[in-house]
Amino acid sequence: MWGLRNQGYRCKDCGYNVHKQCRGETGLDCQPSRLLVKRVYCVELTTLVKMHGTKVPVVVSSCIEEVEKRGLGLEGLYRVSGMTSEVLKIKKEFDRDASADLQAYVDPHAITGALKLYLRELPVPLITFDAYDMALIAAGCRRQDERLETMSKALSRLPPAHYNTLRHLLRHLYKVQMMKSANRMDAKNLSVVFAPTLMRSPDNTGDLSAVQKLPHQRKAVEVLITHCHKLFQY
Repeated sequence: MWGLRNQGYRCKDCGYNVHKQCRGETGLDCQPSRLLVKRVYCVELTTLVKMHGTKVPVVVSSCIEEVEKRGLGLEGLYRVSGMTSEVLKIKKEFDRDASADLQAYVDPHAITGALKLYLRELPVPLITFDAYDMALIAAGCRRQDERLETMSKALSRLPPAHYNTLRHLLRHLYKVQMMKSANRMDAKNLSVVFAPTLMRSPDNTGDLSAVQKLPHQRKAVEVLITHCHKLFQY
């Protein structure tokens, strides 16, 4: 959040300047400025929703809304990749105006690609590092009641912006898997797609241990999708 500027610090989100000796006395709950935060992708989630005054990023809610209008029954939804050029066009539109005319994009796979790219480029993953280990523990629980109780504890560790966005996304993915007879994307298949995007190991080393955790990440996301109504009480 803070970067060195002369003899003090300057908040990269709101522009507030403070002397380095006073930094510890300064609150971290600032109001981000659109003059300083000039894009949507690659921006910390809490910063983005505070800047736009929303609970869920517009890019997430807009992409989900458009997919639900015309793509829920599309075979391979979220598994099939859209054209890279179209995905990047959507990203550019959101970065420029914080919104995009998604109706102009014929291929729903381009829209799902833009949503996945947004989630993948979050500086802090949607399921944050603080919740990561507890979510994996939940995935390994044998009894369903214990699994859901432990997953609820993991979710309680999420900041409000992450919690609300995950809640919104999972409700959408539940709708997707309800159309699995048409789109061939059940909760397990969706977890294969989304686990590496929603969950990243805190050490982020990419070593063998991270690879070994992937099945547990997938199971955690599958549990979240399958039981989202119990976990989030829609």
